[in-house]
Amino acid sequence: MKFPWKILMAAPLFFLLPLQSLASPAYRDQLGTTHSNSHTCIEKLFLKTTCYLVVYLFGRDIVKLLSADMNADVVCHTLEFCKQDAGQPLCHLYPVPKEAWKFTLEKARQIVKKSPTLKYSRSGSGICSLPFLAKICQKIKRAFENSVPFKDADSDKYSIFPTLRGYHWRGRDCNDNNKSVYPGRRPDNWDAHQDSNCNGIWGVDPKDGIPYEKKFCEGSQPRGVILLGDSAGAHFHISPEWITASQMSLNTFSDLPMALSDELDWPQLSGITGFLDSTSRIKENSIYLRLRERNRCNHRDYQNIAKNGASSQNLKQFLESLSRNQLLDHPAIVIYAMIGNDVCNGKSDPVPAMTTPEKLYSNVMETLKYLNAHLPNGSHVVFYGLPDGTFLWDNLHHRYHPLGQLNKDVTYAQMYTFLNCLQASPCHGWMSSNKTLRTLTSERAEQLSNTLKKIATREKFSNFDLFYMDFAFQEIVQEWLKRGGQPWELIEPVDGFHPNEAASRLLADLFWKRVQLQWPQVLGKENPFNPQIEQVFGDQGGH
Repeated sequence: MKFPWKILMAAPLFFLLPLQSLASPAYRDQLGTTHSNSHTCIEKLFLKTTCYLVVYLFGRDIVKLLSADMNADVVCHTLEFCKQDAGQPLCHLYPVPKEAWKFTLEKARQIVKKSPTLKYSRSGSGICSLPFLAKICQKIKRAFENSVPFKDADSDKYSIFPTLRGYHWRGRDCNDNNKSVYPGRRPDNWDAHQDSNCNGIWGVDPKDGIPYEKKFCEGSQPRGVILLGDSAGAHFHISPEWITASQMSLNTFSDLPMALSDELDWPQLSGITGFLDSTSRIKENSIYLRLRERNRCNHRDYQNIAKNGASSQNLKQFLESLSRNQLLDHPAIVIYAMIGNDVCNGKSDPVPAMTTPEKLYSNVMETLKYLNAHLPNGSHVVFYGLPDGTFLWDNLHHRYHPLGQLNKDVTYAQMYTFLNCLQASPCHGWMSSNKTLRTLTSERAEQLSNTLKKIATREKFSNFDLFYMDFAFQEIVQEWLKRGGQPWELIEPVDGFHPNEAASRLLADLFWKRVQLQWPQVLGKENPFNPQIEQVFGDQGGH
């Protein structure tokens, strides 16, 4: 399926252009409520601009086509967002029009034959071809492809801005003018004069002249958490309200600007590095928040290096965005959670494109060698195995997708078939009516999990120890059932594939309990000075 990214790219640019002025030294010197208010105003401007832009470019044509009783499939093909390649079957989600498809499509094209939208989509140019936008487009592309912050004045890989790979993804920088100040480093001179590691603990106790960092954190074994993952770890989420007309209101799209500039991911709510309270009905915290509760000297020391579409095969393309200095920084717990894309793809025949156990072994060993050359001594690496994704079809195929709930006309089985036809499915192998294919995909996932387990058992590295943990989704399903829930409620409703926020937090809870029971040394000590830290420094500057 072809989506009009060239056109929609214009909307984020309206959001990002004001950031050029926010990058000035004068602005960085007056952080605080001004920053918060400016960010809110820019988001509102972005949302309004996005709405106007989309309506201006598409609105007239869409209204004309719908008024002529054309369904969504016809609109999509007419405006060339969907395309049928020669020799390929017609991909449609809704019933095919009673009249012949070619006749209906030609009729629809006549309605919008003078459309500026079609002229734009057929041209080879995009908004980034404009000279004055080329530089900012290049920076956006670099941020997305390399998983580094768009706004990072001192180039230390940490940011004072939340989205575009900013502090939603890794701890907030507390001095974006000083490259030697960032979360996770060992304190400089016990932070007697400045907060060099951004954990909010600095200065000297006037009662005895001892620096607070030395008094409260020395010997407490501080450590950070780093995720190497895919869209599940980044917490990919599309709100059902965005695509369900009956649920839309004035506030429906209020968080869309933030979501777009975070690649439709919500790492700030994820089970591993989330720092915000859960929006679901469960109380379990993320792994990062539990590490912080265990030792408040760990404040802000998290990195979510996860990416939509990531796998063992392409991790090396953005692995260098990891920030850890062997000499200057604290050890880290690295969670390797490539749980899907080594077996998941959208190809019509997905099996040949799956990663083989031999290739996985080679890819992972290359990653581990890189980590051993960059992680401080005393770090830990934990492998997550791959899940059995047959759960998806078994629990969702007969249910109505959000697009079909109003008229009871689109099930998940139909949505899966539509995505597979377009070769746009996040996982053809599991999101398929073909039971044999689903079984083959699960068998390959099990083979890859066994490969990770073998590596964890046999390989040794000088700067970290290595562990393996099964991705025990069935265990959290049982826990969810005990709480009165249903299994399908643990999956993202729009894509019908990713674990949702509740599932992510329950998986984090299971992870924590297992590590605490089997490898407690991974988590470090409980800091007896936590109450004093809270008494002196409150929320330590927040997140």
